[in-house]
Amino acid sequence: MSLWLSLVIFAMVSTITPGPNNIMIMTSGLNYGIRRSLPHWFGIFLGFPIMTIGVGLGLGQAFVQWPWLHSVIKVLGISYLLFLAYKIAMTTTQTHQSKNSQPLTFMQAALFQWVNPKAWVMAIGALATFTTLEWSMVQQALLISLAFIMVGIPCTGLWLFAGRLLQQLLKQPAYQRAFNYSMAILLMLSLIPMIPFDAFI
Repeated sequence: MSLWLSLVIFAMVSTITPGPNNIMIMTSGLNYGIRRSLPHWFGIFLGFPIMTIGVGLGLGQAFVQWPWLHSVIKVLGISYLLFLAYKIAMTTTQTHQSKNSQPLTFMQAALFQWVNPKAWVMAIGALATFTTLEWSMVQQALLISLAFIMVGIPCTGLWLFAGRLLQQLLKQPAYQRAFNYSMAILLMLSLIPMIPFDAFI
């Protein structure tokens, strides 16, 4: 029971703190509202546990055997996040949105977890900390995934509803654009801890 409580606390703290997922879902709540952002929300709190199960079933071992694979995923993740930061900055305000402006779909949000640097840190950290060789790795990975589903719904939901609240406060298009620019910059800044600066020395 104490191990489960520790796992839930770990999942809650790592899920509710600022990161690419939370910045993006809050921005979606501001620009598209709650209803249109629901697929994005579901994609986050279901996609990450699926990724955790995949890592627990052996993808982490693949990194040990082929270290370059981790570097490739990191580069792809950082590149994609920079692209998303640009898309957020260029998102039209709700007042001027066209039919071509769409939030992330469920599949896009779920697949995004595989290139999200923070998601990799969370998944590997949870599996390294809360698993033991005495139990089935599959069962433990499923248990960890369940914990993240339980806390992911309310934690990411808070960020979505915060974005919806800001939609009411920032009714002027100029304010919404400023918010989008700020979130794009914040998303790029969140990448700094993930960049291997020692590789350039």
